[in-house]
Amino acid sequence: MQIQGKTALVSGANGGIGEALVRELLKRGAARIYAAVRKLESAKALTQLDINKIVPVQLDITDEASITAAAAHCRDIDLLFNNAGCNQVTSLMSPTALQAARLEMDINYFGTLAMCQAFAPLLRARGGGLIANVCSIIGLVNLPANGTYCASKAAVHSMIQGIRAELRPQNIQVIGIYPGPVDTAMTAGQDMPKASSLEVAFAICNGVEAGDEYIFPDPMSKEVSAMLAKDSKGVEKQFATYLP
Repeated sequence: MQIQGKTALVSGANGGIGEALVRELLKRGAARIYAAVRKLESAKALTQLDINKIVPVQLDITDEASITAAAAHCRDIDLLFNNAGCNQVTSLMSPTALQAARLEMDINYFGTLAMCQAFAPLLRARGGGLIANVCSIIGLVNLPANGTYCASKAAVHSMIQGIRAELRPQNIQVIGIYPGPVDTAMTAGQDMPKASSLEVAFAICNGVEAGDEYIFPDPMSKEVSAMLAKDSKGVEKQFATYLP
């Protein structure tokens, strides 16, 4: 789907991949970009890039009333980027695992599903559109040090497949985005090679315009994806060595 002239909503737009997506969509000629954030003041600087095209929207994807209000305000969207998420960096056997898992599932899975349910009718009413959900390469194979997060993103991956089938007859394309480590606040303090958020946003928009259903937007995610296609059990064994 071409981005130029389209209206998009990006959740979690106040930093990381979300902010980079807003910038890249603006470069590619989007007509309007709703920058969805939990606190409007956090989008103030981003809005200044183009006050006529970037519209800040208050949105908490864990709050039904907030989602309903955002959907009522953003009825003209063509592209929905479900980017908001959290990572508690918690292993599954950690004493705090259940608390972390509930929070990550609430935001990463239930929040994303709620956004799809709220905005799909708007896209259908406009004759179709696109929903792009940011998952993770470790939603396809568990990294024990981030075990609870991986489980939430595995749920997102399964959800992507399900809603893709359900929404295809409505001319709504559903895309899954599977980045590796990205240099954002979410990965601060984690010692590993990281892609830049601008690099990832560029690759995501390329994939959107190419019509890709699965986007691996950085070198690590591409490499792991290829490894999984060749030997998924071998990748599982390799990742199992990265213990907390």
